[in-house]
Amino acid sequence: MNKLVLFTGNQRKIAEAKVAFDEYDIAFEALSADIDEIQHHDPTEIAKAKAKAAYDVVKKPLVINDSSWSIPALGGFPGGYMKDINQWFTADDWLNLLRDKADKSIVLHERTIYYNGDEMKIFERNQSGVFVDTPRGEWHEDMERIVSIHDGKTIAEDHDDEKAGADMKHVEHWREFAEWYAAKGRLTK
Repeated sequence: MNKLVLFTGNQRKIAEAKVAFDEYDIAFEALSADIDEIQHHDPTEIAKAKAKAAYDVVKKPLVINDSSWSIPALGGFPGGYMKDINQWFTADDWLNLLRDKADKSIVLHERTIYYNGDEMKIFERNQSGVFVDTPRGEWHEDMERIVSIHDGKTIAEDHDDEKAGADMKHVEHWREFAEWYAAKGRLTK
């Protein structure tokens, strides 16, 4: 039986997608490979190119998820450059950039994209958050240790609480995709 490909090696994304996919009886397999990601100021263009590059590798219908951050006090930085910037900046670097800013808000942009070689469907979800004063939580990404989106906890603390499994607060974008996919009568178990 053919299965939808979830193109990621990120175990957290796999666990989160599985929650939604199981609710809609969607069969999937997680695959990953190294692909080049384009640089672009528009994160949606990066995600679309990523979906096409992933399809070129697996040659099967697939779904990808890509995230970016936008900090209003920094003119929307880092936007489409998050992946590279995140490799250089520590939690303290981010906090230092915002030290003299009154606006400590940040927006997480999630893009879930389905692509089958012909059809591309994009699901976008934005979540507003705020920077905290000091890093909290054990999760591996520094940004996630200094941004709170839910209940005053940092994203890292949410992940720690979920034991690196599916963070139930981050499943909604997967559910939106799964509902659309199941309604189209795509590949199910």
